[in-house]
Amino acid sequence: MFSTRPVNSLVKSDRPFHTILDEEISDGDASEDTIKTYTQQFKLFVSWCNDRRIELTELVEEHIKQYRRHLVNRKLKTTTIALKLSVIRRVFDIAVERGLMATNPATKVKPPKQRRDSAENNNYLELKEARQLISFLPKDNSLVGLRDRLLVLLMVVCGCRQIGLYRLNVGDIIRREDKVGLRVTAKGSVRVVPLTPDVAKVLDKYLSARRASGKRLTYDSPMFISVSPNSAGLRLTRRSMQNIVNECLEKASLKHSESRTVTTHGLRHTVGYLLTKIGRPLREIQEALGHADPRTTAIYAHIVNLWDNNPFSRLELIT
Repeated sequence: MFSTRPVNSLVKSDRPFHTILDEEISDGDASEDTIKTYTQQFKLFVSWCNDRRIELTELVEEHIKQYRRHLVNRKLKTTTIALKLSVIRRVFDIAVERGLMATNPATKVKPPKQRRDSAENNNYLELKEARQLISFLPKDNSLVGLRDRLLVLLMVVCGCRQIGLYRLNVGDIIRREDKVGLRVTAKGSVRVVPLTPDVAKVLDKYLSARRASGKRLTYDSPMFISVSPNSAGLRLTRRSMQNIVNECLEKASLKHSESRTVTTHGLRHTVGYLLTKIGRPLREIQEALGHADPRTTAIYAHIVNLWDNNPFSRLELIT
């Protein structure tokens, strides 16, 4: 399934591994990032097997459990271990489906259970802090200023994932009379994110600045572009996006605190948390954020209920 050593010991196929993944993962519609993740994670597993002289075609469930223990001993997050095991399980599923292995040794091996209460998550902003962040965003109408302002607003107001914004093109703008939305692709799904009027205005100003710079915008033009001399006009990298968000958080004195470090994904959490706090229905929030599993959305309700509706305070024992 892999075309080069040491990974090709899995199967006797001369087809590149990524080509087969491209056909199988996400019903043949996997993103480049997903294929890259599968390839990298499976290579790490193969390397672990090679170090222990374990042939892939001779793997049994006990070997997968040993690998799980290896990951646990490395103090990796439960979600990271779950991802790694999921990749291994899916790759071996493909091998079984193609008659390359008799059984999948990873089928019954589950990741460790989450040992932390989701209410420990503090990677979000309160309403006052979100407004503070927005007040520190660039206010000028320069190309860079509008780009950075739009990028952060789409995260902290509309709850967009960074990967979705990275993949966004000009052709993904959806207009319905006076309403504007973005066709966002992330987590294997495509959804339309409606923009608030204020965010839509920033989008239009940014597009005008792009045109004024002399660049012709086409359907496939990247939404967020670099202005650096060596990469001007090219799609802004994910690392650059992170740097922009971090810089804005730093300016607003919100990046780090005694018990919290806010990330790009923390801005998305902010939207879910604040919508829950003002009483919007969980189903509405689930649809707005594009959660496939309602249990993901329910985490916000748990956080709000625990901290804002502390049941112990109702006892009024201390007078």
